[in-house]
Amino acid sequence: MPTKTTKSKKSEPAVFEVEQETPVEESENAEEFITFKRSHFYSVLVVLAFAVGLLLGYVLWGRGTTTVTVAAEPSTQPSGEVAEVPITPQPQFTRYDIPTEGYPSLGPDDAPITVVEFSDFQCPFCRRFHEQTYQALLDAYPGQIRFVYRNLPLTSIHPDAMPSAIASLCANDQNVYWDYHSKLFSSETLTRDTFIQYATDLNINVDEFTACLDSGKHDENIANDMNFALDLGVQSTPTFFVNGLAIVGAQPLSAFQQIIDMELAGEIP
Repeated sequence: MPTKTTKSKKSEPAVFEVEQETPVEESENAEEFITFKRSHFYSVLVVLAFAVGLLLGYVLWGRGTTTVTVAAEPSTQPSGEVAEVPITPQPQFTRYDIPTEGYPSLGPDDAPITVVEFSDFQCPFCRRFHEQTYQALLDAYPGQIRFVYRNLPLTSIHPDAMPSAIASLCANDQNVYWDYHSKLFSSETLTRDTFIQYATDLNINVDEFTACLDSGKHDENIANDMNFALDLGVQSTPTFFVNGLAIVGAQPLSAFQQIIDMELAGEIP
């Protein structure tokens, strides 16, 4: 039967329906049929009962297919971060309009696949994605992916996430965003001293960088990112949009490949 994607009023993650066969129990009267064999009459009844039992079993098996609702959203941790769980893309999807212009991006502007990540530099699952999947994803589709990063610092639980986001955009002002981005995700400590040390390591003009940290020039941009994500219904980090199709959590490479391959093949409307 066709699968359905349902979307809540608040743009909750998509819900998919899949079919699962329910085993049909054997008739409780089967043994009774076997015991009555002492006459030809009863033998005939046995044959008839067996035939009826087969027919009944066939009908019940046909009706034993049930619909099981499976949420594509992984288990949300109390912190608002999302751990890795498998997802299975279905033929029907909700495609969201995610602006990408003016945000840090990597890859060709005309790439057939645009991946937008809403993330937090202090989020352990975001780090897991960066360490285990990020480069593998780019390597799997050379020249076919434009990767865009947008900030969603979970400030209530990650006090260093906001200053890290600011530091990354100050590095972006000097065209050193992605190297700085990688250093932030590799770090166990995210302090002002760390930010300045990374700027020094990457030959960033430290005076301009520190002035940027204190200027507040990127505060509004980050706040706009956060408000956009929350208004869209994003509730956890990391959350990705592959050509507008949502993937929630630190998913493995295979989860991205399923959707990207279908998208490249033109199988998704």
